[in-house]
Amino acid sequence: MVSGLSQGLMHQITSLLLEPVIWALLFFVALAIYEAGICIGERCGGIRKLRDAGNRDALVLAGKRRIERADFITRLAPMLGLMGTLIPLGPGLAALGEGQLRILTTAMTVAFDTTVIGLLAGMIGFVLARLRRRWYDQALHQLAALGTTQHG
Repeated sequence: MVSGLSQGLMHQITSLLLEPVIWALLFFVALAIYEAGICIGERCGGIRKLRDAGNRDALVLAGKRRIERADFITRLAPMLGLMGTLIPLGPGLAALGEGQLRILTTAMTVAFDTTVIGLLAGMIGFVLARLRRRWYDQALHQLAALGTTQHG
């Protein structure tokens, strides 16, 4: 009795999670695209302006904040994609057992779509984080070199 009740409760909670997971995935794709736009601005002069201002702390803070956002996308989007993959598979496999192929097809489509969207957002976040680490490290080295030549 308890086992059936707990399994039913778990199934209800899991079923309720699918829509928020899909919305969260869409949010992360939008955030990744937004961050890509910011990244283009950083490359086209934003980091250079921070470096040329000579404020090492501001450069470090901006770099840390922006890299952390990209890392956040890199880690969470694929996790949400995996959740979006697994959640519909339970009902889809149950439908297969009952011979309802249409339900299985819908479940599989949602599962594959959420996987791809999660991986896409994660890949964008990964590339952004790698580029930003390189760019901000380079700017910090240049700032240090400028400080050395000015004081020497």
